Amino acid sequence: MTAAGRGQEAAPRPPGPPAATEVIDPESTPTEVTPAAVPLPASPSRTTPLLLQGQDYYYRSPSTCLDFQERVHEMGLVEEDGGDPLPCVLVLARAADMEMNELSLALAERGIRMVRIDADRCLNLPLTIYTDAPLVELDLRLLRPILVWRRHFDISAVPVDQRTISGAYAADQWRSVINWLAQRTDWEHVNPTRATCQLDRLTQLTDAAAFGLKVPRTAVTTQPGRTRPGGGRCIVKTAGQHLLEPRPGALHGLFPRPLDTSRASDSPESAPVIVQQFLNADGELRVFVVDDKLISYWVEKLDPAQLWVDPDAVKVTRAEIPDELAGKLLALARHWNVQVAAFDLLRVDEDHVFLEINVSCDWRWFEHRAGSTEVSDAVHDWVAGRFTQLLDARAGL
Repeated sequence: MTAAGRGQEAAPRPPGPPAATEVIDPESTPTEVTPAAVPLPASPSRTTPLLLQGQDYYYRSPSTCLDFQERVHEMGLVEEDGGDPLPCVLVLARAADMEMNELSLALAERGIRMVRIDADRCLNLPLTIYTDAPLVELDLRLLRPILVWRRHFDISAVPVDQRTISGAYAADQWRSVINWLAQRTDWEHVNPTRATCQLDRLTQLTDAAAFGLKVPRTAVTTQPGRTRPGGGRCIVKTAGQHLLEPRPGALHGLFPRPLDTSRASDSPESAPVIVQQFLNADGELRVFVVDDKLISYWVEKLDPAQLWVDPDAVKVTRAEIPDELAGKLLALARHWNVQVAAFDLLRVDEDHVFLEINVSCDWRWFEHRAGSTEVSDAVHDWVAGRFTQLLDARAGL
């Protein structure tokens, strides 16, 4: 078992286990035609960055939405209330976010309306956001968001060519509006952006250590070949997202890998990377936090990228964690003001080492492997309960 954690989950996996994703040679995939009037910027010749060497994970994210509520409303199967604005849960995501598709069905069963704005379906969307009232008009429906959840709305997924003036314009407008929408104080938020937008992996390590958790020795460097935190074997991983989306809908993996200092170039990398000491671990824990509840899974894999490149070989079982560890994780979640997230930890010599917290976490694959629906049930219950609590509080004003 190697000792690096996964990158921050920034885009959804397809439904089912990761094995369902396409693994394609990126060189063989069709590319978009670059307008002749907008030549690609020239870049100096340099060694391929370490984290781009040998990466062959590729997934084409579909833009077809499977959201239950959206479909039944589009088909006119639900009688619309033509009176007051309809209270709702507003989700900012993308079409392939299966966790949110499942949430839509669960909320429908509880009589709670959920609507969404997806990054890969936002062009030409009939949308008006009122600045003087907590109201949104979406597809000619007047809505009053009570709870807003931004998960996988990434500007790189907006289907435009940002190298063109019109594409850059659209992306910039959506970036500004979605950032504002995800921070408005007119409504409540899941994992508030103001608390989590600065929750980078390095800040996480510092805070975790301050709360009494062990963390790996870590360095940030453009010269990984010359850096050995802890003095021995190391892992190199991205300081950013673990999936790159150079073209909308085309996601390429960027996974942790062992650092071979004998083969690493002395030339600086094009951008800083994280280098962490290698720890001989018995296995990995993924601990989901849903409000004040922790749900843990024991993950056995041979290397950090195996969850993506060879998921059938990964074993996932339900697990319990010590009370002392649970207390520290819940304290960190409260400190970071997150309500739904996932901690990744290593177990080393009966101790636990913090790797990171994934705020835009996906849980259905872990449940699938473990034969459990506990996280989904907890998320659905919490969102529905929080919505009802907020709605009742506003009705009493």
